[in-house]
Amino acid sequence: MSVHYYFIMSTISNNFDQSTDFDRSLGERVRTERDLRGWSLSDLASQSGVSRAMIHKIERGESSPTASLLGKLCGAFSLTVSALIARAEAGSQRLSRRADQPVWTDPETGYVRRHVSPVSGSPFDIVAVDLPAGASVAYPASSFVFLRQCIWVTEGALSFAEGDIVHSLNAGDCLLLGPAADCEFRNESAATCRYVVTLTKAG
Repeated sequence: MSVHYYFIMSTISNNFDQSTDFDRSLGERVRTERDLRGWSLSDLASQSGVSRAMIHKIERGESSPTASLLGKLCGAFSLTVSALIARAEAGSQRLSRRADQPVWTDPETGYVRRHVSPVSGSPFDIVAVDLPAGASVAYPASSFVFLRQCIWVTEGALSFAEGDIVHSLNAGDCLLLGPAADCEFRNESAATCRYVVTLTKAG
């Protein structure tokens, strides 16, 4: 047999292995999303219109879902297809090491935001923030329409404006935000304020 033949067969084999690996990852992600919601196979079947047997095959990586079928599952999860695929590609890592946590610094204020929770599709996000002395960061109400949030101050003092209401928070204080409103985080002290924000979708 020719070298060209072996090259073709090797390429097909590699593509098959990659496809199989992704089907397995996608199946694990579907099962994880179902478990996070406390749903049985029958519950997901009822919510999506996909048969219980087919969902079982997908979760075991034994079947590659069509775009239409994947769309039905994502609709049941209230996720976009791209979001589900991104979570599948991220894997099922449940441990987020500090060294691997994404960090972003606002070039204008020096505000540092660390995404603490694993990025593999947790039902909530945990974000740790360092707000420099004298700095303030504002967000419009539209940023919070579909979210519920808690703010927990771990160090220093934070002045948090929630619409027309201003909350003075000190270390150890925890605030559950109300209905979406224009908000502003202000550090009016002479020392860095550190706080943690937890976010989850509004139910």
